[in-house]
Amino acid sequence: MGRRRASRLLGGVIAVVGCDGAGKSTLAADLHAELQKRAAAEFLYLGQDSGNILRSILRLPLIGPAIGRYLVRRSQQAHDEKDKSASPDMVTALVVHLLSRWRRRKFRRMLALSRRGVIIVTDRYPQTQVPGFYFDGPGLVAKEDSSAFVRWLAAREQHLYEDMARHVPTLLIRLNVDAETAHVRKPDHKLAMLQDKVRVLPTLTFNGARIVDLDATAPYAEVLREALAAVNDIHRQSASFAAPG
Repeated sequence: MGRRRASRLLGGVIAVVGCDGAGKSTLAADLHAELQKRAAAEFLYLGQDSGNILRSILRLPLIGPAIGRYLVRRSQQAHDEKDKSASPDMVTALVVHLLSRWRRRKFRRMLALSRRGVIIVTDRYPQTQVPGFYFDGPGLVAKEDSSAFVRWLAAREQHLYEDMARHVPTLLIRLNVDAETAHVRKPDHKLAMLQDKVRVLPTLTFNGARIVDLDATAPYAEVLREALAAVNDIHRQSASFAAPG
């Protein structure tokens, strides 16, 4: 195996992470709107994005709907907690791996924007501490009974995530919320899944990133104010951010 490459601090990248229902999308959008007043800024969703992939597939003539429904079933199977102890079959593993490659494609776009000096606000950020798409980690974990093909895909996916995770955002804003509040805000989500996220996400270090933890149960105006204060603090310390206009 090759030697793991050193971490790299990205300029001008602000990541917003947290449990579903914590307000990630809203905060990321508002931060992006504010930063656009200062300099060139982009918003990127770095989640799995299976919904957009499915919509693209469904637009394919004749075969699109059938393929789309099949992939949805496979993706749901891969995410079903009841199946976590079992080794995924080859098709399910391939679907999970392709979703990870799609995430890396978006991540590479983020890297290109960062190199150009563009400020980027991301909704979610990949990590390798804890596996599972629920936590934005690798989706495949090879078992002893996994086929050689599944083990190969899992190894390739792990490499993808290690490569992404070594790029450390300038600032990571983590929104903390209890599972019950998250479930009230997202009643279509399983409470058990939200409980897992609430338990795991606060333990992630994102490869040593500078993390600001905010209470997402506070009034949103207060959350936004504290997030902007953290961004402005970074601005004062780094040339990666343009001065306010």
